[in-house]
Amino acid sequence: MRDLTSWKGCQAPGISALEGRFVRLERLSAKMHGNGLYEASTMPDAGDRFRWLPEYPPESREAFRPWLERAEASTDPLYYAIIDKATDRIAGRQTLMRIDTKNGVIEIGHIFWSSLIARKPAATEAFYLFARHIFDDLGYRRFEWKCNDRNAPSKRAAERFGMTWEGTFRQAAVVKGENRDTAWFSLLDREWPRAKKAFEAWLAPGNFDADGNQLRRLEEIRENIDAGTA
Repeated sequence: MRDLTSWKGCQAPGISALEGRFVRLERLSAKMHGNGLYEASTMPDAGDRFRWLPEYPPESREAFRPWLERAEASTDPLYYAIIDKATDRIAGRQTLMRIDTKNGVIEIGHIFWSSLIARKPAATEAFYLFARHIFDDLGYRRFEWKCNDRNAPSKRAAERFGMTWEGTFRQAAVVKGENRDTAWFSLLDREWPRAKKAFEAWLAPGNFDADGNQLRRLEEIRENIDAGTA
């Protein structure tokens, strides 16, 4: 276990951009990202992708403006727009939230990955860029992922990313007029080196064929790391 005798907490996140091979994360700006995020939020499948979020897809560009302004001004949650570098289009957004600098705990949340990047390397990299920043740059001890317990794809994603299920908080909230039991997942600083190694091996160009299909699954790479055969 990490010696915390001289622990003094962490810096609050605030970097303006995080750059990857597939995506770039930029602090959300209503002016810079508003139109693109509106387009991503009103794609034909937006209703399904907003199913477990606290908001509904925007009804119009003008109706979207107050949300954008609140999101830009917010520091917790701290919103980032996701730019898909293959198309140079805004593909969604995600936040760092419940920021506890004293104890070094932070959560990724309000995740909206449109069909431009969902279930693609870009989405995995969007998660990885947050994790790398909060562990390597800011020294946080714990990275959290929480979702509605009925949201099976979100729970599968957390497990795929190497996070540990910690339990379910029953009747934790009321969202969109429905009860929400919240499933909790976490990744710890001592687990990050293994997870980071797996992410970087999976995201490497050599792990994809000419059609962009993965050659090794992320879970398989972690298993090989554990077995010493990575």
